[in-house]
Amino acid sequence: MKELAALGHDVIDLGVGERDFDTPAHIIEAAYAAARAGDTRYTPTVGAQDLRQAIVNKLTRENNLRYSTDEVIVSNGAKQVIYDALMVTMEPGEEVLLCAPYFDIYNTMTHVFGGTPKVITCGAQDSFQLTPQALEDAISLATRWLFLNPPSHPAGAVYTADVLRALGEVLSRHPRVQILADEIYEHIIFDGREFVSFAAACPELRDRTLCVNGVSKSYAMTGWRIGYGAGPQALIAAMTKVQSQITSGASSISQAAALAALTGPQDNVSQFKEAFERRRNIVLDGIAQCPDLTLEPPGGAFYTFIGCGAFIGARAPDGSHIDDDVGFCQYWLNEGLVAAIPGSAYGLSPFFRLSTAASDDELSKATQRIVSCVATLTRVD
Repeated sequence: MKELAALGHDVIDLGVGERDFDTPAHIIEAAYAAARAGDTRYTPTVGAQDLRQAIVNKLTRENNLRYSTDEVIVSNGAKQVIYDALMVTMEPGEEVLLCAPYFDIYNTMTHVFGGTPKVITCGAQDSFQLTPQALEDAISLATRWLFLNPPSHPAGAVYTADVLRALGEVLSRHPRVQILADEIYEHIIFDGREFVSFAAACPELRDRTLCVNGVSKSYAMTGWRIGYGAGPQALIAAMTKVQSQITSGASSISQAAALAALTGPQDNVSQFKEAFERRRNIVLDGIAQCPDLTLEPPGGAFYTFIGCGAFIGARAPDGSHIDDDVGFCQYWLNEGLVAAIPGSAYGLSPFFRLSTAASDDELSKATQRIVSCVATLTRVD
């Protein structure tokens, strides 16, 4: 992609999973004020007290969850929360259950700690959601964690309270299994759906659940690197010890910005959500022009996960063949100048992921290019 762009080609990059909005002004002003006031020293490793209290208040207000500040950790992004948790709990050979398609970092981190990713295929026929039976079948004596990510990256799967409770019933029979609920996309949810936190749906599993969240997606603050986790006090204490040896904690200025995000005006949150819902619909309408591409409408997040199975084995005009979703993405990068990520990167083929973190015009143009490129392929049935 970079090579094509460097040659002057108009490449539309829909592979980047980052909002294209700027951080709201009041958040930036809070960071500036904190720096001017001398708030530039170390904070407690676990996170600034006022920010952790704001997180506690947020969880109570928005998620119907009750935590104390010593059950909350602030880290350098949600990824570090996950890293800390795995580092203090994983033993070599233990399993982490991943719902494919899954965020690829889950797989990588599991390997880092000598764990074994155990992939549960959650296909389009189940709206990319984990079913209770699939969960029951996957759990073994070696299972340590189940990772859930609603709304999910990359498929945008959203779980209802009833489905979460059904999963909770399975987990209640396996007391050794811990649950990591990555809820970073909670505010980007569509079609009037209601977000339900796993810990709220299954309060009986609270002591085995780590809720992971942050400000990057909801407040367009990816570069500020603030994530947080809420869970059992003993787990949070152990994670804090690990964090003290890795980063000593998160940036004081970024924490001041996060505090402003959580306690200040929330208008931008709903505006961002509305923009992403509109953009999702643009992609839905565009991809619908090619009935051989399949797209389960995402219930949230800012990606679309598109099935391209009908074109595996297809022949291109130059006589070459599309062997898999990697080849499919490469074909229309070269021919249509649209960059995306193959589904194999997320543990499920043959699909590809388009980010909707782009302008309406770019998304409309990109889907037109994709449909045009697909029309040049000859299917081999």
